[in-house]
Amino acid sequence: MFLFILFFTKLSAQYPTVRERIINLPNFDEKVLHYGYFVGFNTYDFKFEYPSGYYKTNNFEDIQVESKTGFNVGLIGDLRINEYFNLRLEPGLVYSQRDLIYPNLPAFGINCGLFEDCPPTPDQIREVKSTYIHIPLLIKMSAKRINNYKPYITFGVSTDFNLTSNEKNTDDNSSNVFRTVTNSLNYELGLGFDFYLYYFKFSPSIRGIFSLQNEIIPDADIDSPWTGNLNKMLSRGLVINFTFE
Repeated sequence: MFLFILFFTKLSAQYPTVRERIINLPNFDEKVLHYGYFVGFNTYDFKFEYPSGYYKTNNFEDIQVESKTGFNVGLIGDLRINEYFNLRLEPGLVYSQRDLIYPNLPAFGINCGLFEDCPPTPDQIREVKSTYIHIPLLIKMSAKRINNYKPYITFGVSTDFNLTSNEKNTDDNSSNVFRTVTNSLNYELGLGFDFYLYYFKFSPSIRGIFSLQNEIIPDADIDSPWTGNLNKMLSRGLVINFTFE
C-alpha cells in the first residue's frame, strides 16, 4: 500500500492537474445596455476628382497631401441585439490637419539650386485644419468569445460637423482662406479585438472613414488655381482607437 501511494505521488508530480483558465467578466456581454469611452489618434487624407481630360489639356500634376497625426476622444453607448450583434453610438471629438501642396502654381521668390528641393511658397500650400464633432452609428459583429478575448468587425455610417470649416467666410483662397463644408456624411469599416480584463473590457481597433459627399467650397473666381480644377474633394481617414468599457 505504501508503495502504491508513493508511486501515485510521483506520477502526480510529473503530470500536474491542468487548471481551467480564469474567465474575467463572464456576464459582461449579457448586459442590454452599457457605456464606455475611447481615446486614439488618426491620420486623414483627401481624394480628389478632376475634370475629364484635364491632365491632357493642361499638363496637370496632382495636388499633394501631407497628412499630420491627429487625436480622437469620445463616449460609447452599446445596445445588445443578440449574442453576435450590437448597435453602437460613438460620439466624439476628432482633430486633424492636412497640408495641400499645389505643384502647378509658380514658385515665386524662391532661390534654389538646380538640383535642390525647393520648399513650397505660401501660394503653393494650404493648411486644412479640421475639428470634427464625429457621430457614427455602427453595427458591431462579433465572433464567439474565446477565453478572455473576442475579435469583431464594425460597419456603419457617420456624420461630421466641422467646427473649423470656414463655410460662411466671405474670404477665399485669394486671401489664404481654404473653405470646406460644415456637414458631411461618411461610411465606416473597421476591425478590432475585445480583451476581458479583471475590472473592465479593453478594445483596440482600427477603422477607415470614407466621405460620401464633396467637401470643397469653390472660390469666387471660377478659374481659381486652388479650386477651379477640382470637381470633388472627399475625406479619407484612418483611425486607431483604444476603448474602455
